[in-house]
Amino acid sequence: MDCRLYRKSIILLVFWCLVPSMIWGQTSWRDSLASLNRAIALSPRSTDLRLKKAAVNIELGQWDYAVDEYGRVLDIDPDCLAALYFRAYAHTHLRHLDMARNDYERFLSLAPRHFEARLGLAMVKRQLGRQQETLDELNLLVQQHPDSALAYAARAGYETEIKQYETALFDWDEALQRRPKSADFVVSKVDILLSMNRNDEAWAELEAAMKRGIPRASLKDWIDRCK
Repeated sequence: MDCRLYRKSIILLVFWCLVPSMIWGQTSWRDSLASLNRAIALSPRSTDLRLKKAAVNIELGQWDYAVDEYGRVLDIDPDCLAALYFRAYAHTHLRHLDMARNDYERFLSLAPRHFEARLGLAMVKRQLGRQQETLDELNLLVQQHPDSALAYAARAGYETEIKQYETALFDWDEALQRRPKSADFVVSKVDILLSMNRNDEAWAELEAAMKRGIPRASLKDWIDRCK
């Protein structure tokens, strides 16, 4: 799959929002972890503290510890969306794909229109090699978020990977209608056209992109390929 798309599609986890301002001033994440462990010893059923600890575990690359901590949160609150979502992320990192799928599916049973969780589930199913199920999730993502350029781009990227080029071109057009100045979207579409030896169309796409204000320098490699 086009790596540009997945750099854009990857769910960016903003752990800072889970860590209180008092911890930001600590000299290291390990100091933060020690502080949280002491606080949890005093309040072992505090899901807020455990979520913060798990976030620090992930920041330190302690994926197994994070999974365990999110599990403790879910033992206290089985419907905790934050724990389900981030445990799915940690499971994906560990390549525990079936467990990640289960967490995303549980999350979506509680919040079925959540964009990032739906996209995360689609990517897990992609890694599991379940082509039709991946397409089903991406189709639902587009249906639920018809104004989202990223939804169309995610589906287009996967369609490109499985060589459904005509449908991918349609979806790149839809993505570009919603985000016309995305150089990444333009070159992803141009890549397909060039692979199909439709160089004139590729050049026309690049010309149109430059007229929309996309810098020529960001398209240079693809311009050179059209010559």
